[in-house]
Amino acid sequence: MGVRAAFIRDSPLPKNASSYHGDLEEQGYEGYVFPERRGSDFELVTRQDPIPLNKWVCGRPTGGGGRRILQQLVDVFKHQFGTQTLALQNSICYASTCRDYFFTACNDGGYRNHTHKIISTSVNMPEPHIDEKSGDTPEAAGLSASDPYKKDYRFWAILFALCITSLLASLENTVIVTSLPTIVEKLKFGSGYVWVANIFFLTSAAVQPLFGQLSNLFGRRYLTIAIVALFTLGSGICGGANGPAMLIAGRAIQGAGSGGINMIVDIIISDLVPLRERGNYIAIILVTYGVGTAIGPFVGGIIVQKTSWRWVFYINLPVGVCSLVLLYLFLHVKWDRTSTTGDKLRRIDLIGNAILITSTVSVLIALTWAGAVYPWSSYKVIVPLILGLLGLAGFCVFEGSGIVTQPVMPLRLFANRTSAVVYATTFLNSAMVYWAFFFLPLYFQAVKLSTPARSGVQLLPVCLIAIPGAAVSAVVLSRWGRYKALHISGFALLAVGFGVWTLLDRHSGTAAWVLVQVVPALGSGMLLNTLLPAFQASLEEKDQAAATAIWSFIRSFGQIWGVAIPAAIFNTYTAKYAKIVDDAGARDVLRHGNAYASATKVFVESFSTPVRDQIIEVFTEALRKVFFIALSFAGLAFLLSFLEREVKLRKELETEFGLEERDQTEKKVVSV
Repeated sequence: MGVRAAFIRDSPLPKNASSYHGDLEEQGYEGYVFPERRGSDFELVTRQDPIPLNKWVCGRPTGGGGRRILQQLVDVFKHQFGTQTLALQNSICYASTCRDYFFTACNDGGYRNHTHKIISTSVNMPEPHIDEKSGDTPEAAGLSASDPYKKDYRFWAILFALCITSLLASLENTVIVTSLPTIVEKLKFGSGYVWVANIFFLTSAAVQPLFGQLSNLFGRRYLTIAIVALFTLGSGICGGANGPAMLIAGRAIQGAGSGGINMIVDIIISDLVPLRERGNYIAIILVTYGVGTAIGPFVGGIIVQKTSWRWVFYINLPVGVCSLVLLYLFLHVKWDRTSTTGDKLRRIDLIGNAILITSTVSVLIALTWAGAVYPWSSYKVIVPLILGLLGLAGFCVFEGSGIVTQPVMPLRLFANRTSAVVYATTFLNSAMVYWAFFFLPLYFQAVKLSTPARSGVQLLPVCLIAIPGAAVSAVVLSRWGRYKALHISGFALLAVGFGVWTLLDRHSGTAAWVLVQVVPALGSGMLLNTLLPAFQASLEEKDQAAATAIWSFIRSFGQIWGVAIPAAIFNTYTAKYAKIVDDAGARDVLRHGNAYASATKVFVESFSTPVRDQIIEVFTEALRKVFFIALSFAGLAFLLSFLEREVKLRKELETEFGLEERDQTEKKVVSV
């Protein structure tokens, strides 16, 4: 008989906390020391006493070395505890010996990140001797039969549903890349074309922190279903659009759904899989995401060539319905049902979300107008940009003020260097990915004079090569738990890749434009599924939903800049170089914010050969500037990666949102 438990993760000792350090056996105790959370006195629980529920425990192991978890402590104290079994909330122990252990009295709520509540006890559970188990097995780690990390059919069904959901979002992210010029021309957007992409990224970014908070309050299941339904609705509106305003409205709804999908998929994976193993399953999701990303440009090009552009959006409808059915049938995970709806609604950080959304909108307006509608020096660009940035700063101040009890963005998420650095590099990486996806097709269409469909095929190397890069990085992360070298290498390859892209011109052969896509694609793949685990490693598991939502927001916010900045650069330099074009009509088009919409084979070939060559030269030089500035972003991310610290990735799963027990799931299926 013995105790089955999981204990506290190794973490810094709280300042000014009382502590007891010693060999409990040698001190003669016949029980377990539980410090009170509300005071500095220790309470001894002897073998005659019941193990108390709702006690708070705080501590860390001091023994160095190995990974023998839990069973050594069980072996030492099994006689004192008799037949009772103990479970602690959100706790893990990494220790080579349980004879040397820190127990810290938590004096106030400021140490709550180091406290764990006893949530269950049971009796008469036989405990095999320590020598009968390996320290690396789940049993040796103290994981009971109710451990949330299960890989039965429900786990794989949920993973498949998440893959289909990710396919839905990824397809729309890139299907518009090759079709956007045609859509812009058909609906007469003019310089406002950038809103088609940017409104999508705006709403995608702005709602993610709110969705993250809602997922904690109302659970993952119904929020995920609502998010996918929202995306599907937006796709239908876009497909039926009869003008720019309706298309932009549909894209706004679609963006909110897409942002929610990207965020909630990461959260659910984090709920179901331990941190050390997350890279493997994120890689599976990313393979699906990569397939959607890879075929998106090709599908978009084929659609606008062979049928109506409206099917660029209608294609999402059957995929969305399939995703909804799968999620409804299989996504049954735990969540807190004890609070009333009113209590949960009162815990939503409405003011914080409002400040965040309005500030993000203000920044986007500035980035959308800059260079395309007004010069960067115009007050119509400077004022909203400054107001938006000040609003974001004010949002951070508000979140840390203590006014709101449950902030949508707890500032403790930024309290350590590694998480702060990963936030910054996530922003830069996201910007660079969309930098490439939106402007490499312009090289093929405006310089190599490819059709939209052909440019989608030509973009396949950068899409497909990222998949093996992601797979290799997942194996490395899972096997060795090291992410810093992957990040340094990934950003180095991105920098080299963008540097080589500046050499592309109309005379570059097929081998050249294929090979130059391989290097940055490998770099991007190495980063895709390693940034989030690195960010989560230094944070408490209870913060993972909020952390993942903010991480997703940063990623989406980077996408906004990754479209707006190169668009402004492209328009600015196209207008600057347009003076070499002899034809006044072509020169006028290139100088008035229509460069992106005009970067097509149809536009270029509508002029005589001399003018055509001049236009191609203008586009080539403008794209060269676009890729050169992307190189500086990659270089900055490369340097920042050296500031990361290697944090041990946890092998145990701590979550309140794991799979429901089978009997609960079956009852819900019957009742729904």
